[in-house]
Amino acid sequence: MKTFSCQCGNTLHFINTQCVKCSSALGFVPDELQLKAITPEKNGLFTVANSKQRYRQCKNYWQHDVCNWLVNEEDPNDYCLSCRLNVEIPNLQKLGNIKLWYNMEVAKRRLLFTLLKLNLPITSRAEDPHTGLGFSFLEDQIQDEYGNELTIKDFVVTGHAAGLITLNLNEAQDSSRVEMREKMNEQYRTLIGHFRHESGHYYWDRLIQNSPKLEEFRALFGDERLCYTESLNSYYQNGPSDQWQNVWISAYASMHPWEDWAETWAHYLNMVDTLETANDFQMCIAQQNIKNPLQKCTIVDDAYTAISFTQLFDDWCKLTRTLNAINRSMGHDEAYPFVISISALNKLRFVHEIIKHAK
Repeated sequence: MKTFSCQCGNTLHFINTQCVKCSSALGFVPDELQLKAITPEKNGLFTVANSKQRYRQCKNYWQHDVCNWLVNEEDPNDYCLSCRLNVEIPNLQKLGNIKLWYNMEVAKRRLLFTLLKLNLPITSRAEDPHTGLGFSFLEDQIQDEYGNELTIKDFVVTGHAAGLITLNLNEAQDSSRVEMREKMNEQYRTLIGHFRHESGHYYWDRLIQNSPKLEEFRALFGDERLCYTESLNSYYQNGPSDQWQNVWISAYASMHPWEDWAETWAHYLNMVDTLETANDFQMCIAQQNIKNPLQKCTIVDDAYTAISFTQLFDDWCKLTRTLNAINRSMGHDEAYPFVISISALNKLRFVHEIIKHAK
């Protein structure tokens, strides 16, 4: 994640609420995509550094300390752009849930930061109750209200339905997530990865379904009209194809074209986020600077899109080779345990084109 600068010159990080050097309170301004020092005024308002515009702290900032985003004083919402997308939050009376919720909110805001930088459309459920983007953070219940034990069918399943993204609160706990990763025999499982993956389903509905790109999607990913339930059952009963590495970005991507798209979408967001971080820290590999793939460009045409993807992928290969070597030297697993086939590369290029031309 890129860093920011306080008015005192100190480096600030995305989740900070106070500068450790000058003790200024901090707030993230979504309109500017910047974390800035804030100065309190009357009536709960704040001014931000180098601006006359006034803001309020998000209600989840001052009430629960799980957010650090600001709301423009002219905006009637109590909640910031991120928190107003919440449909359900965990039971805050339960010990430990505020910490887990905080982890969820940090990952969600990191996702939204990237979506905003990519100029992708975000429509809330308040604006569109049927297909708007929303988030529900739920936890498994061991017993129902009568004390009866529940079955596995009653547990929370992380997923997406008509814009609503549901995440199991256990995914915000490192030990539970690692245990699940091992049970599922997965190479990679992170909290922000869940957000990226499920957002892919949301944007398939927004950018692919009923669009001129649908046939091109089917040529690359397959026919999404295949029965999802049958594909799901087959995957968990029989596992992925023995040759999945030659076609898909991950084993789970082989389950159904929708999951192939969501896994590829998540992988692309992972790439651009990590490359922006490397660029922000001025990383240079073999005397080649890592470029920022989230840098805005005034003219986006087919030639620019093709060149920018080539640059992005070349930088990604350089960076991941270096990261993997460093991790191995420290005795850790590879930071990037993937090999991108030609088929998966073409799908990533398709995602890049869709995002670059999204309205």
